[in-house]
Amino acid sequence: MLRRVELEVRHLRALCAIADTGSVHKAARQLGMTQPSLTTQLRRIEQAVGGQLFSRERTGSIPTPLGKFVLCRARPLVAEMTALVSEAQAAASRAGGEYLRIGSTGSPAVPGWLRRLRARFPEADTTFHMDASAHTLLRMIASNQLDAVFVHEVEGSPLRIPDGVELHVLVEREPQFVALSATHPAASRPVLSLAELAHERWMVDPTADGEWTGLRRVFTEAGISPRVVHGDNLAAADLVAAGEVVAPCQPTAPARPGRVVRPLLGDPLAVRLLLATRETTAGAVPDTAPVIEPAALLADLEAAYREVAWASDAYRHWYQRHDDSSSLPFTVVA
Repeated sequence: MLRRVELEVRHLRALCAIADTGSVHKAARQLGMTQPSLTTQLRRIEQAVGGQLFSRERTGSIPTPLGKFVLCRARPLVAEMTALVSEAQAAASRAGGEYLRIGSTGSPAVPGWLRRLRARFPEADTTFHMDASAHTLLRMIASNQLDAVFVHEVEGSPLRIPDGVELHVLVEREPQFVALSATHPAASRPVLSLAELAHERWMVDPTADGEWTGLRRVFTEAGISPRVVHGDNLAAADLVAAGEVVAPCQPTAPARPGRVVRPLLGDPLAVRLLLATRETTAGAVPDTAPVIEPAALLADLEAAYREVAWASDAYRHWYQRHDDSSSLPFTVVA
């Protein structure tokens, strides 16, 4: 029954996603749909209500007066439905035993983290959800859809933390590197400057919260204005290898055929790595105890991160060059 009701609310959820992201394309990514499917769904909704809900402007999809009216009624319904389904699922999970619902914006450390969590909690039903948007994952924590998420906060573009969400810092400042083709003239250099990449096409993912804002800030401070291409990380990997674009990337990014990863001179672009959980009041026992224990989750995440950090040649060499720096997130042991 709940599933049936949830399906009936999906149209309202789609409208809220379009309004929140300002784009049918971004909303489709957030909802896990294709853009043509969401466009078709929007047309059906507009036919049902008898009017246009969004106008397409240069700045994106803007709600019409009718759209604003519908959204005003839709948002509380979607919020209530989300809470109802989450609470029902949590109750069902508790009845069947311990569970752990993990999410992440994506990192090479995630597989190792999940492996350690399953070893630590062998009786728990562990599930995983990935989303490019840290804000989406944080909202899922607040609405009890997830128990813990591993996200990043781009320097200069702080995340909006919902009420009831608690943050635990894994790495205060992780430098972001650049991925470029192995055939690029600068690929043989151990460290690259933004200036020598000023004429390249840079690919950024517009659905990754803060990524473009952070990169634009760095470009402005460096006094350069390179060409920018928008796309997701999967598309970027192939285009980088083909020499069509360069792209910012995590320092833990694994080696791929035709692609190299290099640090940027001065580490101008950085993120803060965070584990987010729901707040618990002093003395309270979480519904999922002892599974949702932030200290244990963070310890396993740190071990997984250390593993991939040391496995990355580029990141390992960066550590070695900065071995006297207090900015190191933790000691890496060979």
